[in-house]
Amino acid sequence: MMSSPPLTVLLSWLLLSAIAQAKYIVPGGRWRDTARNLVNAHAGNIVLDNGTFYLFGEYKTEGQEEGGGISVYSSSDLSTWHSHGHALTPIKGHPYISPQMIIQRPKVVYSEAARQYHMWWHADNSKYGLLLQGLATADAITGPYSFVSATPPLGNWSQDFGLFTDYKDGRSYALYSNGDSKEGRDVYLTAYNEEVSALEDVVHRFDKYDLEAPTILQTEKSYYALMSHKTGYRPNNVVAFRADKLAGPWSQPWIVAPLNTRTFNSQSGFALRIKGTKKTTYLYIGDQWDSNSLWESRYIWLPINIDDGKKTLSLEWYDVYDLDVKSGEWSPVKGKAYLGKDAVTQGNAFKQEANFASGGTVLTGIYGNDSTVTFHGIEGTGKPQWISFYYQNTDDMGFGDQPGGSPDRIGGAWQLRRISSVIVNGDTSNVETLYQRDTHKGIILSTPLQLTLRKGRNNTITVGGLFNGVDYKGADLDRIVVYPPET
Repeated sequence: MMSSPPLTVLLSWLLLSAIAQAKYIVPGGRWRDTARNLVNAHAGNIVLDNGTFYLFGEYKTEGQEEGGGISVYSSSDLSTWHSHGHALTPIKGHPYISPQMIIQRPKVVYSEAARQYHMWWHADNSKYGLLLQGLATADAITGPYSFVSATPPLGNWSQDFGLFTDYKDGRSYALYSNGDSKEGRDVYLTAYNEEVSALEDVVHRFDKYDLEAPTILQTEKSYYALMSHKTGYRPNNVVAFRADKLAGPWSQPWIVAPLNTRTFNSQSGFALRIKGTKKTTYLYIGDQWDSNSLWESRYIWLPINIDDGKKTLSLEWYDVYDLDVKSGEWSPVKGKAYLGKDAVTQGNAFKQEANFASGGTVLTGIYGNDSTVTFHGIEGTGKPQWISFYYQNTDDMGFGDQPGGSPDRIGGAWQLRRISSVIVNGDTSNVETLYQRDTHKGIILSTPLQLTLRKGRNNTITVGGLFNGVDYKGADLDRIVVYPPET
């Protein structure tokens, strides 16, 4: 029997007395820390310790895809993040944590038996030829963490890595896919020893589903495992399994988000349980990878809908939602919509019939600064506000023998995104960039920007096209939604 987590951790689930009031969470937005730098912690996890949340993730810089080390941030509300720098710093020439090695998907857990914090991750070389699990330890949760070892789990391979701690008995488990080869298409669920310093035995094996990016969340009645398909940095349909016990039997997998949204262009990685005073809320902690600029990859955090009676789990999209981590309650924030059918077109941009769009119209033909669309009469507050741009991007349905062709066509290529310019009130000296990920024919998704509008109802927003590696075309626009500022 494993010893329980620290008493302070258990109490923090119930009390959270030091937590600030609700703050907005904006999936896919440019999240900035208290120093106004982009939050840089990808494919990691969140740990609640003594009433404070700690976010660990891969640190990525321009031109550095792997080996950037592990960053750590702290927050009282899951919205306002303070950087503590590197928890695990790369060491030049080190055989496992040098800048040339892969340090991916870090997970941190407190070992009461060792009275230390233990960090585990997928440790590898740049060719994914080692397939190991790394371990580092620290006396303080923010580190610095000291490298201990990189080993094959029970002599097996290990690629994408996850870690789950059962809140009822405190025991921790590793989840890991065992590679891409014909012999390695399983995901293992394996128990740690009491110190969380080594693996003891395999509890379950998800056999031949060929999945990765595993995580588990736990309710009072069930365990749910979420995993992604193996498409590299391309998003896909995340699936879930359910079981009464970790040892199984586990259900058949099912898709957790609307089809053709590719899980809202995200990949699974972690699930956070928030035990509030009024409600227990679960968050999907996903990554919206940008293979053209990994350091600017975004975060997709969404509330998870669970019905243990029906044995279902699903995700719904919210542009902006208000989360109170003390009570566990959350609610969508209401915004004001401005439809494309009411916008003004310029140049070759035009309005086109679309029975799936708001008002039956999309704005298309948005090329460069010569062919733009402008929304008029937008109400602002004079303070920074989140604005969601709803769009359709059908690059994935192009021709395989042309640049930006379809991955769904023989010989096709993947064009990740469109990039649009966004100008407020005609101020061309301050042009914002809007990344619009591929969707599908008839699939409308949204992406946010934080903009400052003048107070009043006379604001304009003009959208053009920027170069995305192929051309200057922006995605088709459906509408924009303007949200009130945080209080």
